[in-house]
Amino acid sequence: MALQGNYVIPELPPAGMDFHTPELLKALVTAHRHLAELKGCAASIPNQGILINTLVLQEAKASSEVESYVTTQDELFQADLHIAEWMSPAAKEVSRYREALMHGFERMREQQGILSNGTLIGLFQLLKNSSEAFRSSGGTVLKNEGTGATVFVPPQDGESVLAHMQALERFINDETVCDLDPIIKMALIHHQFESIHPFSDGNGRIGRILCVLYLVQAGLLNTPVLYLSRYINQHKGDYYRLLQAVRDETPNAAAWHDWVRFMLYAVAETAQRAVQLVGGMRELMAETKRRMRTNLPKLYSQDLLNNLFRHPYTRIEFVQRDLSITRQTAARYLRQLAQVGLVQEHSQGKHLYFINVPLVQLLAQGEH
Repeated sequence: MALQGNYVIPELPPAGMDFHTPELLKALVTAHRHLAELKGCAASIPNQGILINTLVLQEAKASSEVESYVTTQDELFQADLHIAEWMSPAAKEVSRYREALMHGFERMREQQGILSNGTLIGLFQLLKNSSEAFRSSGGTVLKNEGTGATVFVPPQDGESVLAHMQALERFINDETVCDLDPIIKMALIHHQFESIHPFSDGNGRIGRILCVLYLVQAGLLNTPVLYLSRYINQHKGDYYRLLQAVRDETPNAAAWHDWVRFMLYAVAETAQRAVQLVGGMRELMAETKRRMRTNLPKLYSQDLLNNLFRHPYTRIEFVQRDLSITRQTAARYLRQLAQVGLVQEHSQGKHLYFINVPLVQLLAQGEH
C-alpha cells in the first residue's frame, strides 16, 4: 500500500476493527428493519418502473445538490419531458445522474449481480459525458470548501488507482473476503471509494450510486429506490467531517465506528422516509384509479394510470407511446382527465404538457 499524504489506503475490512459493538448493532437492527419495510412496500407497487422513474429522479436531484447543482422541482420534471430548450445546466446534471444510476442497475442485472469496475467507469462516462476511465495521472487533491486548504491527497499514479480499485471490486463482489453485515460493508465501500477518488470528477455522485446499487446486490432492495443523498445533503458537514476523521486518525476504531454509525443512521432514516413516500404514492394511485373508474369508466386502463405516475409531468407523446394509441386519441384522453381534475393542462410556447398535481405535491413533501 502506498502512502498518500498521511493516510494509507487500507485493505478491507480494516485490520483489527470490531464492528459488533452494542451501539452499532442497535443501529444496524434499525437500518435492517426499515430497509426490509421499504423492500416490501416497494414491491406492492404494480409497476416498478413508476418507482424507479420518480424516486430515482428525486435521488438524482438530491445527489446533484450535494455538489451544488441546484434545480427546482419544476425544472426537474420539465427536464423529464425531454424538451431540449427547457433543460437548464443543473437539470442536465440531474438527468445524467438518473441515466447513470439506471445504467448501473441494468448492467448489474445483466452481469448476474456483479458490480464491476467496468460498470463504475460506465457511470462516470454517462455522468460526465466523457470517454475517460480511472485517473492515470496525479494532481487530484481534496480541499476544504471554506479555506481552500488541502485536506486529503488520494492516490496519485494510475497504477495505484487501478490496484486499489481492483481490490475494492473484489471486496464488493467476493463474499468470501468478508463476513460483515452488508450495510456495514456498504459504509466501508463508500469510504474506500471516496478515498481512492478514482475519477477526475463526479466521485461523490458515483460513490452514492455505488451505495444504493450495493444494497440491491446484497438483496436488501429489489430496485435502487433509496434516497440516501437527501440525508447526506442535510448532514453535509458531518458527512465530510467523518469521512476525513477516519483518514486523519487511522487506525482509530472510534473514527471508523462514528463513520459507520452515520451511514447506518442514513440508511434507516432514508428508508423510513421512502416507505412513507411509497405508501403515499400507493394511496394516491388507488384514489386516482377510483376517480377514473367513477368519472371516466370507458377511459380507465392500468397503462394510462401507470403513465400518470411514471411521469409526474406527461405529454401526449408519452401516452401515445405507452398505450400504443394514436396521437389524437392520446390528446383526447389527457384533455378528458383534465376536465375531471385528475391532471392540469399547461402550455409553454408550442409545447403542451399535463401535470399530476397531487403526485408532484407528494414528492415535494418528501424534500422537507
